[in-house]
Parts: sequence; structure tokens; C-alpha cells
Amino acid sequence: MRKILLTGKSGQVGWELQRTLAPLGQVIALDVADLDLAQPDAIRRMVQTIKPDIIVNPAAHTAVDKAESEPELAMAINGVAPGIFAEEARKLDALLVHYSTEYIFDGRKPGAYVEDDTPTPLSVYGKSKLAGEQAIRAAGCRHLILRTSWVYGARGKNFMLTMLRLARERSELRIVDDQIGAPTWCRSLAEVTALILAQLYAPGTSSETVAQASGTYHLTSSGSVSWHGFAAEIMRMAAVQPMPRLVAIPSHEYPTPATRPMNSVMSNDKLVRTFGLATGDWRDNLQLCLQEARLS
Repeated sequence: MRKILLTGKSGQVGWELQRTLAPLGQVIALDVADLDLAQPDAIRRMVQTIKPDIIVNPAAHTAVDKAESEPELAMAINGVAPGIFAEEARKLDALLVHYSTEYIFDGRKPGAYVEDDTPTPLSVYGKSKLAGEQAIRAAGCRHLILRTSWVYGARGKNFMLTMLRLARERSELRIVDDQIGAPTWCRSLAEVTALILAQLYAPGTSSETVAQASGTYHLTSSGSVSWHGFAAEIMRMAAVQPMPRLVAIPSHEYPTPATRPMNSVMSNDKLVRTFGLATGDWRDNLQLCLQEARLS
């Protein structure tokens, strides 16, 4: 049976991947207690012991603001560790699937970002994630780098759950309205990942097919919205009562240690052309996620 090494099994994306990848092989799912991604030697030992056919790495230092005060740790986990995985994947002729972010861009482009746009990260987090991408490419392994944005889900810590909590606690919420992006449900990320791998490892598919598909892809929901607009849809779809007053504010009225891109929208056209797959509209996915949240 094909072996799949999965990191970050307790994270939003990792939790979903552990379930969507199960039909594709034996999933060896790890968390920080099993593997510290800040320790390169530990990564090498783990990969050499398991000898996976596929490595799926959603684990990351995702505390964007905290990364500003601990850049070494962020770089170790987001920048160095992916390169170690890539080096070991190359030795095993394994495929590495790695998740990156819109934070590698500065957000000044007027339209949607495509894969070949020049990265110019504004934050420590963005710089560390870009370093991870670069390390993977330099290692020369077969890889899929999947860039996503504004990830949320029915568990963990994310914007959707924060808004629902704050709606119960406050009568007014001040939400940034000049940052635009595509809210992306973690389950849709995991499902599309599994479908891509199912295509690449279908019976009769050659290793050349995997090599030809190797590269970077944008993988987000379709459509776009501001954080304020996202919050408004969360409240409306969840039928929050009483509804708090949502006040639209500019970014400078909500300062954060890390600078955010003003435009986080990324085009999924390459993904659609290559695999014929998409995650769907962000509103439809939000509705499904909220249904799950009400049941859990």
C-alpha cells in the first residue's frame, strides 16, 4: 500500500487531510509531539524511517503577528523544514505536497495574482514561506506547492469562529474593509488535494505524469470579499441574533505587528487547466462549513 506521510494532523488543513487522503494509501499522520519541524535532523530521521511515497506538509508556523518577534523559529519551520522534506523526498523519489500562502505577495497588484508573479513579501511570515518554496524548488524533487489564502474551518482558530464568538460577546465589531481576499474552507483544500493525488497516481499513470505536473498552483475558493464583507456573510448565514453592528474600518485603524497584503486574490486558472479541479465559490463553501459547525 502507498505510504503517505502527513504533518500537522491537528491543524485545520491537516485534520481534514488525514481523512481525505485515507482512501489513497496508508496515512502516517504526525503532529508536533511526534515531529518538531524546527529540528532538521529529526525530520530526516522520520522520513528515512517511514520511507513514504508521498509527503504532505500542511504544518507551519502560522501565527503571522507572532512571527515578527520570533523570526528564527518561523524561518526554521516555514523556510528550512520544507527544504529538508524536499531533499529527503528526492532521495526516495517521493512526491512532496506543500502548502504556501498569499503572504508571499505584497498585495499591490490591481488584479488576481498568478503563479509567475514576482513575490515581494511584506512580513516575516511571508518571507519565511517564500524561503520554503525556494528551498523545495532548489532541492529538485517532484513537488506540488499549493498556495492558498484566508483559511477557515469548523474547528481550530480562524476568522469565522472568532466572528461567531465575538458576536455573542459584543454589540459592535470593527472590521477591516480594505483588504480583499478569497476565504477558503480547509475541507475544500483537502478534498482538491486528494483528487489531484488520485489523478497523478491512478492505475496506468506513469511517473513522468507526476514529474510533468510538478510545480506551483494557486488553490483558493473562487470570488473575493473584504474581511468586513466576510464577517457580514458569516453573521447573515449563521442567522446570528442579536446581530452586532459591523463597522467598516481601514487597515490603519487596526494596526498589527505584521503588514498584511491589501489584495490577496489569486487566480486558480492554472489548477483548472492542469487538473480540471476547483474548490467552488467562497459563499457556497461558507454555507457548508457553517452547517457543519452547527452540528458539531
